[in-house]
Amino acid sequence: MTSRNEIISLLAIIVICVVAILALGNEDNHNAQLSAPPTPPFTDYRYESPGMARKITAKDLPLPYATRSAGNEPNVVDRPQGAWPQAPAGFKVELYASGLNNPRLMRTAPNGDVFLAESDPGDIKVFRGISKDGRAENVQVFASGLNRPYGIAFYPPGDDPQWVYVGDTDAVVRFRYRSGDLKATGKGEHVADLPHARSGHWTRDVRFSLDGKTMYVSVGSGSNLDDPDTHPGEKNRADILAFNPDGSGMRVYAYGIRNAGGGLAVNPKTGELWCSVNERDGLGDNLVPDYITHVQDGGFYGWPWYYTGGNQDPRLAGKHPELKDKVIVPDVLLQPHNASLEMTFYTGPQFPAEYDGDVFASEHGSWNKSVRAGYEVIRVPLRQTGHAGGEYEDFVTGFVTKDGTVWGRPVGITVAKDGSLLVSDDGSNSIWRVSYLGK
Repeated sequence: MTSRNEIISLLAIIVICVVAILALGNEDNHNAQLSAPPTPPFTDYRYESPGMARKITAKDLPLPYATRSAGNEPNVVDRPQGAWPQAPAGFKVELYASGLNNPRLMRTAPNGDVFLAESDPGDIKVFRGISKDGRAENVQVFASGLNRPYGIAFYPPGDDPQWVYVGDTDAVVRFRYRSGDLKATGKGEHVADLPHARSGHWTRDVRFSLDGKTMYVSVGSGSNLDDPDTHPGEKNRADILAFNPDGSGMRVYAYGIRNAGGGLAVNPKTGELWCSVNERDGLGDNLVPDYITHVQDGGFYGWPWYYTGGNQDPRLAGKHPELKDKVIVPDVLLQPHNASLEMTFYTGPQFPAEYDGDVFASEHGSWNKSVRAGYEVIRVPLRQTGHAGGEYEDFVTGFVTKDGTVWGRPVGITVAKDGSLLVSDDGSNSIWRVSYLGK
């Protein structure tokens, strides 16, 4: 008679064999995917290259579930020897700061100091100056003890702000500020409560209109698809909220935006509000496109019932037919699952004239795609018109090795006082500096 221990041993061997077979199958499937190029206009990290132009339209979208929904989380490693971000010809990439702790959104103060949110430890840091080798000359902790800070804004707009506003995950707070302060001179003051990020998207960005009368705050959804009709926790989430600068008068400025928590921006020439958005997952490799767009007051952008216009999410079929024709198609469709985060308008004196007024955005990188996409910085050309034509370009790439290993993940982006571009990277816990050297 077979003993109990022998049966357990036999079962263990069977389990090990099954796991090994599945692993081999997954590896074969992964290798097969890597051997096949993506179908344009969709792409992946293997084909990202500085200066490569791309354009996705609503007509290019496949049907839901055309491919399986993938789980492909990056296992971020230390930067391999020889790995370095790549930029277009004429540009140089240097390491501005390293050894950081979860560096996220960055904003440049009117005097040129760069403020950075280190979200996990709850700090706001300030970086001053650029040395001959492209490094920060002075780094200080401006404020600490915050609750997952992310958004940063200076108020009132102009050259002499009196406050630094910070978007915590559950509130907007502000600190007294005089130009050049490297440390907050007092405790943070509570400005407004925000929907608490007990689940889902936790980043909260903060921006002010050019006239200083409106404070915009982006609040991402608590889920991938929870219907606000039946999930009270989604109230005032997947929205861009508008407040008076003192936190009063809250209203929903735009809605159906699954997660613009990664980045708001106000066009300094037109005053239009723009946002960078993470769309939903689970419908296949090439659905649903992330996007960058200007934001219309009162506009509806689809989440959770529709996407990219009147395309209904099959998981909520038949819901809210009255909203179908109200869904706004975004200005620029990006690769699905790119995880587009902070964006900024280029206003510096250094880059060539054709870059003036263009959008730059950090793409944190996919997890819901069989072959990785994102992990780059992109440029959206506006051609001095203030309007996007739907196309974008790869600008800084190289954060993924040829075999698909991830070492860097862009998050924040801002224009330094000298006109160079700074990019925070929470994969390598660094800030990169992109400068223009000329032809």
